[in-house]
Formats: sequence, C-alpha cells, structure tokens
Amino acid sequence: MEEVKVVSMPRIGDPAPSFQAMTTMGPIKFPDDFKGQWVVLFSHPADFTPVCSTEFLGFAKLNQEFQKRNVQLVGLSVDSVFSHIAWAMNLKEKTGIEIPFPIIADSDGKVASLFGMLHPGESSTFTVRAVFVIDPNARIRAIIYYPLSAGRNIREILRLVDALQTADKYSVATPADWVPTPQTWEFSEENTKVIVPPPTTYEEAMERFKANYECIDWYLCKKKLS
Repeated sequence: MEEVKVVSMPRIGDPAPSFQAMTTMGPIKFPDDFKGQWVVLFSHPADFTPVCSTEFLGFAKLNQEFQKRNVQLVGLSVDSVFSHIAWAMNLKEKTGIEIPFPIIADSDGKVASLFGMLHPGESSTFTVRAVFVIDPNARIRAIIYYPLSAGRNIREILRLVDALQTADKYSVATPADWVPTPQTWEFSEENTKVIVPPPTTYEEAMERFKANYECIDWYLCKKKLS
C-alpha cells in the first residue's frame, strides 16, 4: 500500500465522510447507497488473520439482529477485493458460516484515511479495529477503537445500537450496563480460549497441527490458558 497522508479524524456528531469503493458485493457509494439505514462501518487489520476471522464470524452470526434494527454492516481493510473474497470463501468452507455483508477493498488506504483508521503508533500498514456507528442522516453517532491484539465484543456493538436508537425514539439516555430487555449474555467455555499467534514459517504452520490446539485452519488456532 502506498503511504497515505492521514487526515484529521472525524468525531462524534460529524457528517460521515463520503466515498466510493469496491467491495465483495460490488461498488458502493457512501452515503447515497445507504439512505434511510443505520450503518456499522468497521475496519480490521488484515484478511486471513485469526482475531479478525473470529470477529467476522461473530458479526455474521449476529447479522440478522443488526438487520432487524435497520443496520447495514460494512467491513473494511487495506487488502484487495480478491483477498477479501478468498478469505470469505475460506471461512465458509471451514466453518459453514457465510459472510453476508460487503467488505471494502481499500488497497490505497483512502477510506481508512478519511475515517482515521490508520494509527501509526499501533501499525504503519494495517488499519486498527475501528467501529463507526452512523445514523440514517449520515452522522457519526459513536466511535470505538480497539488495538490489534483485542477482538471486539459484537454484542456490545449491538447493545450500543439499541441504546442510540432508544435515545432517539424516546428522547432519553441509557445508564451503565443498560440492555433493551431483561436478558443474560452468559459466557461459555469457548469465550475463555485465546488465539495462538499465526505462524510465520511453513515449519511453524505444520508444527501447530501436532500441538494440542483447536484449529479452524492453519492461520486460526485457539488454546486454553490452563
């Protein structure tokens, strides 16, 4: 990717930057193609990486819940559209879960730069894990940043959308830990596993299959800490 000049970051309440881009589902023009919809635009560092894979699977599993709330999910990284397609196909092959939302191919980093997704202190080449919640008026309502090492809590992003929509509808504010209906989001044993850093050589990739890891594919393996 060519070096991109990082512009000032958009803030909550600002109009979302306009752009045109190619995605896994064809070209899009933002915000024109999303009139009347909420949009959750989120960036990830790179395709075929373990943490990003778990996040995309998490977003895919809750896609219908976002759709019920009139929310369109849109992913983004600096990878090519061909890489995005191959990755989505790999995830479908290995897990049976289809990625049902578009992924922006931002090889030149222009969209990432517009949204302040490039943080040189964290990485000089990859986008951080940014989340932008954008309302039907194309205004930025919430921004969340995560470092490369920490995967996002997808249910919290869904809860945030609920809170914003409830505030708009009823002219209220929501307290800490608020949820729209009484519920318990319990964690299972699966949530306690951690990701093993991806291999950097062919030998490391082969060795990990001999270890006591839970692997979806060579680049995505988990283990228990104890």
